[in-house]
Amino acid sequence: MHSKAEQIPAAGDNLRALARVDLAAAHRQAVKDGFVEGIDNHFTVLVPGRNDRFYLNKFGLHWSEVKASNLIEVSLDGEVLSGEGPPNLSAVCIHAPIHRRGIACALHTHMPYATALTQLEDMTLEPSSQNAALLHDTIAYDYEYNGWAETQEEGERMADILGDKKILLLANHGVITTGNTVAEAYYRLYFLERAAMTQLIAMAAGKRRMISDTALAKVRNSLEAAGPVNPEIFQYFDAVKRVLDNDGSDYAR
Repeated sequence: MHSKAEQIPAAGDNLRALARVDLAAAHRQAVKDGFVEGIDNHFTVLVPGRNDRFYLNKFGLHWSEVKASNLIEVSLDGEVLSGEGPPNLSAVCIHAPIHRRGIACALHTHMPYATALTQLEDMTLEPSSQNAALLHDTIAYDYEYNGWAETQEEGERMADILGDKKILLLANHGVITTGNTVAEAYYRLYFLERAAMTQLIAMAAGKRRMISDTALAKVRNSLEAAGPVNPEIFQYFDAVKRVLDNDGSDYAR
């Protein structure tokens, strides 16, 4: 019979293992979803039980090579605490300030449709689709592009603009989605890209029909009634991992 004190580290180990597996799964699914861009961009999640370090894909790997076991553990100052390989400087500069604000997971990509939206003079994700309505109230917009994000000051500026929103659109750059879990952040990433895609298609076709304020309020009320966490988020991410497993992916190793 183990004491409670003896059980706590084991529980913590399980949570850390799960965080690694989920982050690796997100990288592999991003490849399948067409969100990958060479060896660039970065996904991070705080190490469970810690607020001063996060897991990160080591720089130089293609996302199809990322596994739970080759993620590195990095301090908020960019020091590699566990694992081998360098962290991407922009990853530390963008993600550390977000994690300092207590946000568990941050996913940054240059995925094509959402990034195309950030290149428009008005990069608003407009409420013209059901997917956009789902995300409508969760988005912050950074209209100031300053080149490579290679300083903590630039990351702090971005994090300040994000504020209490869940998604940040970065002008001429890309996107960041956040969540309390990898599943939550990836769900937002996926549906953001879908919403941006259909908006750009509709913009090319002609004048869009916006969803009414009444209908938007109904969506908002429905989401609030579902509670702080939509169970569909975890059902979706569980399905993602099942498909990866069935395809023979080694992401969890």
